[in-house]
Amino acid sequence: MFPSMPQDDPWDADASRDVARLHPGRPKAGMYGAVPEDEPEERPSSVDPDAEDEEEFEEIEVVPVRPKLSVAIGGFAALLGAALITGALTTAPDSRAAYAVILFGVQLLGLLAWTMALNPPARAATAAISGATGLVACYLAATTAEAALLPLLYVAVAGFVVALGGQLIRADDRHRVGDSWRTTLLIVLGVVAYAIPIVLTRQPVGSQAILVCCTGAGLALLISRLTDAVFPKPRIAAQVPRGAAGVVLGAMIGTFATAWLGSLLVYPFTPAKGAVAGLVAAVAAILVDLAVNFGEAGRRLAGEAPTFWLARHMTGPLGGFALTFATAYLLVHLYLT
Repeated sequence: MFPSMPQDDPWDADASRDVARLHPGRPKAGMYGAVPEDEPEERPSSVDPDAEDEEEFEEIEVVPVRPKLSVAIGGFAALLGAALITGALTTAPDSRAAYAVILFGVQLLGLLAWTMALNPPARAATAAISGATGLVACYLAATTAEAALLPLLYVAVAGFVVALGGQLIRADDRHRVGDSWRTTLLIVLGVVAYAIPIVLTRQPVGSQAILVCCTGAGLALLISRLTDAVFPKPRIAAQVPRGAAGVVLGAMIGTFATAWLGSLLVYPFTPAKGAVAGLVAAVAAILVDLAVNFGEAGRRLAGEAPTFWLARHMTGPLGGFALTFATAYLLVHLYLT
């Protein structure tokens, strides 16, 4: 309809290339550069990376240390150690029944605490079988012709097998046996370990070894707990209400006290041997006590119901002395004699 006007300077391909060179930052448009391309809209990301980091790294809850509770647990450990030492030193060669009765009572106390804390399958049956195993162990330790550890090991193995058999009766308990047999073994061994002092009192160096090892373990537990009540730092873990200062200080004071005892006792004890025996016993008791604290922290993080408060607070000292007696027996036969 409208006639085209003649162009004196026609727009050819060479001119387009020249314009592109003069404007290098200009976006290319279409085939002939007539329609500019739409620039991508800068939209804010719906996912904030800082929010992702906050969700991924949640704040760890720091469990507070209860000073009065730490003092109470330390006092219980000291009283338990004093009772065990007194019983070992006052036991006559022909009257071990009284000491066996005391140790059986401690066995029942430990059995109550460990069964509630570890929660094995068929808890009632496991506790009954373990209690019977501890009673038989105390009887054999006091009445056998030769004082040895081997009969106690036989009793522990038999009690463990019978306890597993009791756990296989009910279907609800049977499927847990594969995962919880270790806890059952720990309960049985812990109960039988409290019969070892009877065996040691019948051996030449046994009573002195109980004195040294229980002193080191009891002082280590007492000092570590008292230090936690005053200065629970640096924290071993945020979820565990224990401080590294108490652990180190307890082991050091326990070792120093047993070195002093070694200088007062007769052969084969020396200050060096007393220090070594006390250090081994102190470290063993503290490690068991810490393991109980970490176990409770793991149970709390998993959302499981906490252990009954009395059993929860007695488990550490009771388990620590059980391992101390096993350590004392090994020290007597592998290091002191």
